[in-house]
Amino acid sequence: MFKINYTLIVFLTFLFLTNCQTVKNKTDKIIEKENNKLSKFIGRPSSELNKNLGEPDESFKNEIGNFIFIYNTKKYGISCKRSFEVNSNSIVIGFVSKGCF
Repeated sequence: MFKINYTLIVFLTFLFLTNCQTVKNKTDKIIEKENNKLSKFIGRPSSELNKNLGEPDESFKNEIGNFIFIYNTKKYGISCKRSFEVNSNSIVIGFVSKGCF
């Protein structure tokens, strides 16, 4: 009886750990896809960003004088926030994506 319980516990632990790795792999692929999608805007004019994503929900100047454009969306009830940094020449120089998939 003990051997059956031990084997069952080992099997369930192994199953749980492999499922966690599968979820992590899927999440990593989604993040990589999102980064590839957004990185195409780096070095491009902010007008191209606005043409593809629309007008930002928020925009402001940061402490070094660059503009920050923020786009907020929701998918399946999960908030997604994409922020793009635009320099004084209206060129996108960086982005941050949180909660997007």
